[in-house]
Amino acid sequence: MKSIMRWLPWKTGLLLSIGVLALLNVFSFYGLYTNKFYFFKIDNYIFPILTIAHFTFLYALWFKIKEQEVADPKMRNIEYALYAIFLVYLFKFFDVLFILIGASEYADFVIPETFMPLGVLILTLHFLLLVLTLQAFKFRKALVGSYNFDEINGQIDSWE
Repeated sequence: MKSIMRWLPWKTGLLLSIGVLALLNVFSFYGLYTNKFYFFKIDNYIFPILTIAHFTFLYALWFKIKEQEVADPKMRNIEYALYAIFLVYLFKFFDVLFILIGASEYADFVIPETFMPLGVLILTLHFLLLVLTLQAFKFRKALVGSYNFDEINGQIDSWE
């Protein structure tokens, strides 16, 4: 992870995360088997709704690094929520992987020509999202600091 932090600066990593999240939000409505977009399925809205927390964390991280501020409880809570959302990202990665691996079962059916190229693209984007999310956690720890609120509370003078 340290080698990734050397060749991918924090700003580039955050912007790349935003781009990957935007693309995956669009692809969450895409049906690999049918080559169509489904906007009326409620299941397709779960991923974009969960990414709101990710976008919020990226904004908070950007702000804390730019302003050289320390971590606060709100950022900690968003990061802890993002840990749970990371499990959803992991599930989506393996879901697409199993769809691509199981494509041979449907050899007798008509599968669109875009199945494999778009499937590999979506799988790559999900893998990139996993790596960039872990990298964002690492950037928070390295550039913003840990969540040591006892130390922060000890530096506050309430009489000022």
